[in-house]
Amino acid sequence: MKARVAAAVLAGAVVAVLPAMPAAAGTGPIEFTTTVHGDPADVYAPAAADIDDDLPVALLLQGANVDKAAYAGYARAVADYGFVVVVPNHTRTLFGQTGLFAEQAQANWTVTWMEAEDGRAGSPLAGKIDTGSLGLLGHSFGGAAGLGVTTGACAPPFCAEPAAKPAELKGAALFGTNNTPPGGSGSPPVPNTVPVALVQGTADGVASPAAAQSTYEALQQPPKMLVSVTGANHYGITDTQNPPGAAPDPSPQTIPQADGIKTSARWSAMFLRTVMGDVWAGVWLWGVGDAVDRGVTVQYVR
Repeated sequence: MKARVAAAVLAGAVVAVLPAMPAAAGTGPIEFTTTVHGDPADVYAPAAADIDDDLPVALLLQGANVDKAAYAGYARAVADYGFVVVVPNHTRTLFGQTGLFAEQAQANWTVTWMEAEDGRAGSPLAGKIDTGSLGLLGHSFGGAAGLGVTTGACAPPFCAEPAAKPAELKGAALFGTNNTPPGGSGSPPVPNTVPVALVQGTADGVASPAAAQSTYEALQQPPKMLVSVTGANHYGITDTQNPPGAAPDPSPQTIPQADGIKTSARWSAMFLRTVMGDVWAGVWLWGVGDAVDRGVTVQYVR
């Protein structure tokens, strides 16, 4: 898998390296359902034939009332960069409403799951998981929960009870995410203890670009990155606009849905690969990525 990322960098590629021909039956990407601490979850990973190193796990924390199925395209795109992507549906009651609301404890639950799955007889990922490496992906409410995980502190309403930051956590790449209070004019400091990338649609009418900028500036520990995806709105990473059950974005998206997904997945995956020690991914991320990808504007501190 590292060789595939290196080839993309050396070729100046902007897109994921995909098989030239459709995969033969039984040799396609790994996808299955599981449970994580009792939550139903979907799992996405590259084809077994493409796995030449143990794969880190990326936990995707869902937006409020956005079903896990809405992230299938994004999860597949991130997985193709060499990750096991886990997307749970986490139901709890918040402010008297029962729905899909991510919480910080899911990071620790996922560490427990990935250790068990790596050793589970019959698992398509048995012996293929890097149990020492966890990355966070997040969307909206789930991204805010992810920010809390990176600080190691309980941040209500994103935690039902205090949950320590997992030692396995290497970084986070969060879409449509900020910590600016409603009606507030700025973000309080974010004492993150791992690298954080904020991926933000410029047409987001729910979580504003200005709030993302403020949160980026509030991140205390580099490396940090703000990737602005031109024309994407709040649902730029879901399979469809305004998924059922979620609060709609009144601001229209001006790029194709597939482009928003691919671009956001690319930068999220390459950021996580870089902070997990992939040198070739770092060459792309800090070097040529911003220059060759005309669909984004990037700010960063290394």
